[in-house]
Amino acid sequence: ARVIDLGVERGLRPASFYFPAHRSIWETASEMHQAATAVDPLTLTNRLRDKQVLEEIGGVEYLQRLAESTVITAHAEYYMDIVQQKFILRTVIEHAQEAVDKCYNPDLDPNVVLAETEAAFLNLDSGRQSGFESWDGVIAEQVNEINRLFDCRQDITGVPTGFTEIDRKLRGMQRADMIVLAARPSMGKTSLALNIAENVAMGVGDPNHQQRAVAIFSLEMSGASLARRMICCRARVPMSAIGGRGVGNETHGKILQSAQELKSAPIFVDDTAALDVMDMRSRARRLKKKHDIQFIVIDYLQIAHCAKYGKESWQREVGGISGETKAMAKELDVPVLILSQLSRAAETRDRLGIPKLSDLRDSGSIEQDADVVWLLRRPARYPDDPRSDDQHLSIVDIAKHRNGECGDVELNFFGEFTRFENRTQEVVHPI
Repeated sequence: ARVIDLGVERGLRPASFYFPAHRSIWETASEMHQAATAVDPLTLTNRLRDKQVLEEIGGVEYLQRLAESTVITAHAEYYMDIVQQKFILRTVIEHAQEAVDKCYNPDLDPNVVLAETEAAFLNLDSGRQSGFESWDGVIAEQVNEINRLFDCRQDITGVPTGFTEIDRKLRGMQRADMIVLAARPSMGKTSLALNIAENVAMGVGDPNHQQRAVAIFSLEMSGASLARRMICCRARVPMSAIGGRGVGNETHGKILQSAQELKSAPIFVDDTAALDVMDMRSRARRLKKKHDIQFIVIDYLQIAHCAKYGKESWQREVGGISGETKAMAKELDVPVLILSQLSRAAETRDRLGIPKLSDLRDSGSIEQDADVVWLLRRPARYPDDPRSDDQHLSIVDIAKHRNGECGDVELNFFGEFTRFENRTQEVVHPI
């Protein structure tokens, strides 16, 4: 019984054995042990006979030979390792053969083949001892985490956005969360995402000023355009001021200082256009292993692709993109912020343009997969809004929060700087 317990704990299963007879024996012995039945040569023989597989494995004679040749149980763990190592090598061969077969299939997208093959090999190690976690172990782990949070007494338990009220409601962006930032065009969703990425990379809002590595998949803007926007945003200088006449040395100095500060930020930008979500996930996985990224931004969902569902409807493809994004957040254990467009329903419903969760464009799976949904709007864009005279007001509606508080958060937005700031901050006018 101790040997079977040890085998189960180490992830030994019928597929770990090469010979079919050994698979049947281990499967039957495990079933008997699970049912609290004594496992010995006699009882095992009877159970195999009842299952009508005794003759298939070589009969009573084969079982007797196995029993006679069995080494002492003290060495069981060593021999289990040998079985598992051989199983891993066979699995590598199987994955390699599958990859070769896929490469000769003209109907498969090469990017999908590459991503699936990479994922299969990278998951080999984690799958060696896969299975259910013991419930008491899960509880103990959570108790340790709760004690840690009580000890540090910090309001932020995740990755801070740098925006006080958003962090207060969310307690930071939590690990493995898929966060959707949705808005109509020209509301500033890319600007807000980049501001958050900058804050995370520079340690803004973190009690210990901890800088975290950030990955940005910019499917629409080039890396150069993105960098220029971030430089001017941080310097609080309009982009139009670059190269313009009448711009003094002071402005030039602010731009250079901003560039120098951002130069050391742990930000990694991939501006590959029309990137497949499977390829994106593979690249994020490599970045996680190499640079330990703690936050991912995807700009934006509707121009990503999912070749796996590309031949089906657009709604099915969007659902695939959303599902893969959530799986990426969970696999890498980091928050992923993905931008999305809203449908025109908010503008046709009334003249205030107040969006709802149902306005998420193209697929209901986005709302279903998301852990947090932010709906961004600017009252100044709608003349009938009672607060339309406030040109800086921007409202982030936390419309869905799987594990906490929802509600509106007010921010200041400065279009000339493409910059969001806490509402309590002093307004800085353009140069």
